[in-house]
Amino acid sequence: MKPALRHIISAVFLLILLAWLSVFLGVSAKKKGDAVCNGLKVTVLDSAKNSFVSSGEICSYLGKELGEIIGKPLGDLDLTAIENMVDAGSAVLKSEAYTTTDGYLNVLVTQREPAVRFQGGTGGFYADRNGYVFPLQRNYTSDVPVIDGYIPVKIPAGYKGEVPDETGRKWLQDILDMTGFMDRSRVWARNIVQISVQEDGDIIMIPREGKEKFIFGSPEGFEEKFGRMEKYYTAVKPSKEEGYYSSVNVKYEGQIICRR
Repeated sequence: MKPALRHIISAVFLLILLAWLSVFLGVSAKKKGDAVCNGLKVTVLDSAKNSFVSSGEICSYLGKELGEIIGKPLGDLDLTAIENMVDAGSAVLKSEAYTTTDGYLNVLVTQREPAVRFQGGTGGFYADRNGYVFPLQRNYTSDVPVIDGYIPVKIPAGYKGEVPDETGRKWLQDILDMTGFMDRSRVWARNIVQISVQEDGDIIMIPREGKEKFIFGSPEGFEEKFGRMEKYYTAVKPSKEEGYYSSVNVKYEGQIICRR
C-alpha cells in the first residue's frame, strides 16, 4: 500500500472515531442532564472512631435545607453548596458530594478527631491535633484525655476554629504536645487519671495508684518533668511506705520536691 493512501485511510478512520465519540458523549451528557434524583445516601466514613454525627442527622439536616430533592434533575443540584452546608457542622472535618448513575445524591462525611477535651467552670470544648477547637457535642462524648480547671484559653461558647490569641494558641499547642507524648509513652496515658489546671496556671496530675499528686507547673519542658516523675518512682518512692508523701513538685529544673 502506498504511503499516501495509508495516510488517507488513517485520517478517515480518525474522523469516524471522533464523530462516534462526539455522538456518544452527547448522548451520555443528555442522559445525565435528563436524570432525576431518586434519593439521598449519607455515609459517615469514620463512625467506628467517633459518633459526633450520624447519617440520619445529616440526611434530616439536608432535607430541611434543600427541600424535596426526589424527582429534581441531578444537574440542578449544587454539589459545592451541599458540601459547604455539611462542612459547617462543628464536628465535620470535610465532606464530598457526588451523584451516581442510579440517580442518588451521595455525601461522604469525615468527622474531626479530637485529641483532648477541656472542661472549665463555664463550659468546655475539644481540640484536635492541629489545634482546631470545636464545641462539646450533646449526643456523644469522645474517649480522650480530659483537662479541667482554670483553662487559659478564652473563646466564646460554641466557637470553632483556631484559638484567636497567640498566648492561648501557644498554651494549647504545648498541651497537645504533652498529651501526645503521654499517649505515645503508653505508661503515662495509662497511669495518669486526672489532669487539672490551678488558678495560678500550675498543672496537677493525679496518678491511678498512690495518694500523692504531682505539681507539674506549665506544660513547657514536659519531657524533663516526666523524667523527674519517673525518677521519683524509681529512686524516691521505694524507700518510703505507701502514702508517705502527699505532693511531689517536679516543675523546677533538676529538683524533685516531696512534701508529706
